[in-house]
Amino acid sequence: MKSLLRLLLKSQHQRNRSHPAQTEKGMTLVELLVGAIMAFLIITPMLAFVVDMLNTDRKEQVKANTEQDIQAAVDFIGQDLSQAIYIYDNDGINALKAGNFIPPQDANRTPILVFWKRQIQRNALPVIQTAADTPNPKDCIAGTTQCNDTYVLSLVAYYQIKDTTPNSIWCQPSGGPCPTRIARYQIRDGLKDPKAANPATEPDYITVEQGQKRSDAYNSLLDLSKPLVNVTKPNVPWNPEQVLVNDIDYSPKAIDSKECENALGNPTDPKNNFIEEKTLKIANPDNTNSFYACVDTARNTARVTIRGNSLRRIQPTGADYEDKKSAFFPTASIQVQGLGAPGK
Repeated sequence: MKSLLRLLLKSQHQRNRSHPAQTEKGMTLVELLVGAIMAFLIITPMLAFVVDMLNTDRKEQVKANTEQDIQAAVDFIGQDLSQAIYIYDNDGINALKAGNFIPPQDANRTPILVFWKRQIQRNALPVIQTAADTPNPKDCIAGTTQCNDTYVLSLVAYYQIKDTTPNSIWCQPSGGPCPTRIARYQIRDGLKDPKAANPATEPDYITVEQGQKRSDAYNSLLDLSKPLVNVTKPNVPWNPEQVLVNDIDYSPKAIDSKECENALGNPTDPKNNFIEEKTLKIANPDNTNSFYACVDTARNTARVTIRGNSLRRIQPTGADYEDKKSAFFPTASIQVQGLGAPGK
């Protein structure tokens, strides 16, 4: 048995030694080139697809952000207008401009919406409890005296402003043409002092905190029954502008020539004559129609429209309005009738 096993092992060993040694083969240069070309043909379209998806996602994101900003701006203006006492139409704004009653205007700064409103001042009017009690509004802030809410008369102006400086923070990404923005100006009356020594000449508190005193441009001679007389102190600076929203479209867009007449229901004047579009509509003279107001002063009603430009947020050129790209130029409108009234 052992001899047989020894013979089998010997035979197997000899058979293994009789075969030539096998060598391992690698890829040739031609095979490498073919593989590289095939990978290029497969990967390149995939990369283009991924890049396109990323660009599309970015555009959709800025479009959504612009829509939110425009809607928020319209809602803010609507809330502001809800307390309006008197809204100036186009003829009224031209009269204000002629009298230098509102902030300066030029080719890049256009007043679109101007109105008087009742401005609420919360926890601002000290309650005089005794004859010797003479608290000031600053005591309301400090919480050392009892105070009530009150209202003051306020003039608000919304402007459309175009920046001409390509490196400005309002013109990003840098380059022209720059988008436009909407800015808000406001002045207001001061708080009346019930114990003023000279109520005819100095009716307001003498010592008040910033934000509660009468604005420098406010004219105490104003009579709202004559809204174009003694409106403000001419050429006196207003409070600093507050930017409401940026990235408003700068490119022209045609709209219905009877837009305001139709939107306001063909309003008439006291003599029952139809009010013309040129009186109702207040817009930038460059025909952008990206921020404009339709105002019926007699009914104290205004319709405001804003159009944004989401493409300008990601590219400085090629972001002009086109009908086929209208989805990237979100538009929002609101119509409000002012419910404010003096003393109410």
